[in-house]
Amino acid sequence: MIRLPPRSPNLNAYAERFVRSIKDECLNRMIFIGHASLRRAVREYMEHYHEECNHQGLDNRLIRVRKPATTDDASVRRYARLGGMLNFYHREAA
Repeated sequence: MIRLPPRSPNLNAYAERFVRSIKDECLNRMIFIGHASLRRAVREYMEHYHEECNHQGLDNRLIRVRKPATTDDASVRRYARLGGMLNFYHREAA
C-alpha cells in the first residue's frame, strides 16, 4: 500500500471530486440530528448520484438508467429528494 502525502488532492482526483460534490450539494446545506439523519442523507445522495445525476465524464449520461427512453410528447415529472434539495426531472411513459 502506498501512503499519499497530506493535502495532495491531484493524486486521487475522483475521490476528491466526489467528496466535494457531496459536501456542496448535500452535507453543507443540512443540520443533522444524530447518526440516523446523516446516514439517510448520504444514502439519498448516493441514490441520486448513481441514478439521477448526469456525469460529464460519461458524456452527460447517467451511471444507472432506471427506465427506458420515452417519446417526446410525454409530460415531464419531477422527483425530489431530501426535501427538494436534490431534484430529478424525467418524461413519463406515454
